[in-house]
Amino acid sequence: MAVSRRQFLKVTGVTTAGTAMGALAALGADLGPKVARAQELRIRNAKVYPTVCPYCAVGCGMLTHVVDGRIVNIEGNPESPVNQGNLCPKGAASYQLAVNPNRISQVLYRAPGATAWEPKPLDWAMDRIAELFKKTRDETFVEKTQDGKLVNHTLGIFSLGGATMDNEWNYSHSKLMRSMGVVAIENQARI
Repeated sequence: MAVSRRQFLKVTGVTTAGTAMGALAALGADLGPKVARAQELRIRNAKVYPTVCPYCAVGCGMLTHVVDGRIVNIEGNPESPVNQGNLCPKGAASYQLAVNPNRISQVLYRAPGATAWEPKPLDWAMDRIAELFKKTRDETFVEKTQDGKLVNHTLGIFSLGGATMDNEWNYSHSKLMRSMGVVAIENQARI
């Protein structure tokens, strides 16, 4: 009888795990209190803030633990009816999203034709976005088609919303975009 590599690994993995658990049980080792104590120490004196995972449209509940204004832990919220405390790999790694030292924390701008990024104030960036939005809208706005049909739209702007936008925000966002004549409105949260 030929044994495939996969079958061999399955059998040896299960056997090894069973042997280790059996040995610990036979010695009377109970790791439960140690694990609970380690978890308690990790978040002692932390203020807990319930939040929502920033990644996909599911909206999993998370608990963010903060000590002295710094995030020290992010985990699934067991009281959330959506995920009941479970997180996918991306959600479980959201702590790194928040505290990663390589995360860009300022506005960076690269002018057309430039080879380097330069820091800019947030107010400058918001004004620049508004300026370019208005310029593009003015240049591409169509009031009527050639046959006289009233359309009042611009095809030069596309709006893409994020996954953590709830229904109320999506409604307000789509109303704002449609009032500006934007036709192409998409949102990941509709998935």
